[in-house]
Amino acid sequence: MGIHSSYPGYKFVFVDRQQLDLASLENLSALFELHRPAYFINAAAYTAVDKAETEKELAMAINGMAPGKIAAFCRQYSTKLIHISTDYVFDGLGKSPYKPGDPTSPVNFYGETKLKGEQLAIAGNHATIIIRTAWVYSSYGHNFVKTMLRLMSERSEIGVVSDQIGTPTYARDLAVAIMEIIEKGADHYGTYHFSNEGVLSWYDFACAIRDKAGLTCQVNSIGTAEFPTPAKRPAYSVLDKTSLEKDYEIQPRDWQEALQECLSYLQRI
Repeated sequence: MGIHSSYPGYKFVFVDRQQLDLASLENLSALFELHRPAYFINAAAYTAVDKAETEKELAMAINGMAPGKIAAFCRQYSTKLIHISTDYVFDGLGKSPYKPGDPTSPVNFYGETKLKGEQLAIAGNHATIIIRTAWVYSSYGHNFVKTMLRLMSERSEIGVVSDQIGTPTYARDLAVAIMEIIEKGADHYGTYHFSNEGVLSWYDFACAIRDKAGLTCQVNSIGTAEFPTPAKRPAYSVLDKTSLEKDYEIQPRDWQEALQECLSYLQRI
């Protein structure tokens, strides 16, 4: 059941890549004219982090330039924009949770494109809320949780990096947080952070997935250097959510509780 069914007072219009291609945005004007939305939630992005190192033009068009064009139409139609961004705008060298106002310095091109998108979204429409999130997973699509479940079912042993630290985010919880912001008027603009609560490594996350799913695969701790990728990853990406809690009274739940809910749902479908 979709999250929108919990909010019968709202009319939701969902568009896919065919209806709104963020690489070209030819249909954007018609979309706004037809629906004249009160809110535009941009949760779409080019998320192939490693491919972005070579498909730079496409990644920048979708992540960097499109939010600015969307923001311009939002301003024209008095629409409030909620734009989803990422922990990858930071360099990952921090030792304490990143605050929304902390200096940004992406370590890969994907992060650069997302930072550009943030900047253009805010410049194009004053009624814009940026929500940075991290380590997003869901019962839908391709993500770390579903990949781990598949690999652990196929193999007796896997290796997962233990020197990248952050916090998982259950996509359903992010959706609920967005709706809470809207329910409260979405009148505090600017940049916020959202993830579930907790601090852990990808290795810790993998072990929790295994244990909660009742699997027996051996999970080995490895270093980032042992698993080289085209794009560099931030070593530390814990996000400080204090301002979101203060302005919108949103208190994220613990990552383990959220993970259990996702796994329970996956077992039912």
